[in-house]
Amino acid sequence: MDQSYGIFLYVISLLTMGGIYAILTLGLNIQWGFTGLFNAGIAGFYAIGAYVSAILTTAPTARHLGGYEMPYWVAFIAAVLVAGMLAWAVGRICLRLRSDYLAIATIGIAEIFRLILKNETWATNGPRGVSQVPKPFENLPEPWNHLAFLAMVLITVAVIYLALETARKSPWGRVMTAIRENEPAARAAGKNVARFRMEGFVFGCMLMALAGAYTAHYLKFIGPNATDPLTATFLVWVMLVVGGSASNKGAILGAFMMWAIWSATEILTTRLPDDLAIRTAYIRIFLIGLVLQIVLQKFPQGIFPEQRLKSTARTGESAGGDAS
Repeated sequence: MDQSYGIFLYVISLLTMGGIYAILTLGLNIQWGFTGLFNAGIAGFYAIGAYVSAILTTAPTARHLGGYEMPYWVAFIAAVLVAGMLAWAVGRICLRLRSDYLAIATIGIAEIFRLILKNETWATNGPRGVSQVPKPFENLPEPWNHLAFLAMVLITVAVIYLALETARKSPWGRVMTAIRENEPAARAAGKNVARFRMEGFVFGCMLMALAGAYTAHYLKFIGPNATDPLTATFLVWVMLVVGGSASNKGAILGAFMMWAIWSATEILTTRLPDDLAIRTAYIRIFLIGLVLQIVLQKFPQGIFPEQRLKSTARTGESAGGDAS
């Protein structure tokens, strides 16, 4: 019975973190899948959301900034807004760049954010991080507290998915696709390319911050290691590529699938001989890369590739024909 209950809790944890990563991947899908923005600084905005929400909800302490004890929903909104304002500032600097230059710039800025959060001990407790972060529904008896948090995450994923699907099929989404496919043509058609690119970048970063806030409250802790680029940037890119870029269904599927595989590799690597134990991190990266190669060999555009919107051509023929 105890073993079955432990497996049940593990599945809940797997689904919860998979849902949080689905929010992250949907944010990246707005930037890369919709607009073609190569953001390699996901970890920076993820960390901002996590720290802002943690600081606003923790009890008074001398170790770091805090003591505001705000409600969860206020902290989540604040984390999203702060990330949005910072993303706008970063976008003003970086969005003029293209492809690999944009990736390098976003990596640099994300690392600046992470180093500031790591070294400003008065605000974030430095390398020790922010602990005792309150968790929503933690006063409920087990396993209902875990199930309630999982339901909150899954409902958030569903709402974001429906909103992004509506946006994808709207004129806004079609302009985003046009910018991604042929930016000069979109500009020639009279579209404000800079504004649309900024909107895609800011909205994506806001979702990344929301995922960070959920992570901080789920783990009840946030520190520099929790926002490592390996798990907060590289893994998110793998999730989107495997699931299918520009596909919201693919982003969600890729997040749950790759997080399950990533967790399985942790179990697998703990059973390795002692002489290989020190190489666990590298072995896990190798296994994830191997899965990526296998999937892309069979599904070059991801498991759920982008579905192009069909346009219906209208003819203005009259009943008697056009004399001209």
